[in-house]
Amino acid sequence: MSKPDLAAWLRRLELLHPVEIELGLERVSTVARRLRCNKPDCAVVTVAGTNGKGSTVAVLEALAQAAGRRVGCYTSPHMLSFNERIRIDGQCVVDDELLTAFEAVEVAREEVSLTYFEFTTLAALWLFGRANLDLMVLEVGLGGRLDAVNIVDPAVAVITSISLDHQHWLGTTKEAIAREKAGILRPGIPVVIADADPPAVLHQLLAENDCQVYLHDEVYARAFPQTPLRSENVAAAWRVAELLEFGSPVECAPALLEKIQLPGRLQCLSARGRRVVLDVAHNEAAVLNLADFLKKSSPGRRLAVFAALSDKDIHAMIRSCRGCFDGWYICELPGVSRAGPAQDTATVLRDEGEPVNGVCDNPREAVNLALNDLEPGQTLAVFGSFYTVAEVLSELEQMRSKA
Repeated sequence: MSKPDLAAWLRRLELLHPVEIELGLERVSTVARRLRCNKPDCAVVTVAGTNGKGSTVAVLEALAQAAGRRVGCYTSPHMLSFNERIRIDGQCVVDDELLTAFEAVEVAREEVSLTYFEFTTLAALWLFGRANLDLMVLEVGLGGRLDAVNIVDPAVAVITSISLDHQHWLGTTKEAIAREKAGILRPGIPVVIADADPPAVLHQLLAENDCQVYLHDEVYARAFPQTPLRSENVAAAWRVAELLEFGSPVECAPALLEKIQLPGRLQCLSARGRRVVLDVAHNEAAVLNLADFLKKSSPGRRLAVFAALSDKDIHAMIRSCRGCFDGWYICELPGVSRAGPAQDTATVLRDEGEPVNGVCDNPREAVNLALNDLEPGQTLAVFGSFYTVAEVLSELEQMRSKA
């Protein structure tokens, strides 16, 4: 009998645990000890926050590589391929490496039930433990305190912006969410804060842990060139590199940042002569940032393709970009159990006084209709969830391959 391929493994992992998300460290810690992957031999940086984690990790990875450090990065979710989640020296791990890691975790877990994220986190740590790394960068998947990556003690912790998201799991106030993010702290370690105005409770928790705190420095952040990557996240990554003694002079920033490609984060492409901005913004703060970017960079007529998950505050997202778009194309997300019904989203938009140009069966249909509705040089923004952006990005790649 042939062994399962990566797609078969991933389907199996989706069904392995009775619920998709179950926060807690006991189960994953048990298996990590069996795998001996919970105490890495290299420096570890853990990155938590509501928005900006991915860009912070990307800059930190680029700085480490520029300094000749061997770095492993674990991020989530992926855009087009699961392999994107685990990178070693800037390269996504290949299927055979993942299959070997999955098999190792499966043997070690024995009777322990693991969620998809817990299982894949252990696979990443197992692979990193065999890669002779100088640095490991771990992006928190959800929250911090009870997230699977928190089984590893960091040498440096980073907390990016804190805003309302995942309230069902993390709490309904910024203060409650800050407590969850602060769960990655360890007594006495350096902590870099990218949020310009963090909740007061975070300062309290930093003091209680006697951490070496590096707060957001607006002057320092302004030293970096303007790019789609927010300056506070660039500055945070730069500060971490300095603390771990592989920093680069700020003068090197333009050349280094120009090389960073972060799909789905204010990613600007062209399709049929129209400008397309892809952004995985899925909460109020992130959508506000997207709207600000569009207003500054995309004069003229703008349309939106939008779909979000049902556990998101869609009202708040729409209010944060009210008046930014001349029309909206709303779409279903087939096969995504947490997706919100497109007609419900359309009703919210109309209640907020926003024009709905179409309600579509999927993001691919929506992007084609929206592109046809635009003139050359005009702008289409695609946002609301990773699923929405991933489907549209795949469709745009197919368009380019046929051109």
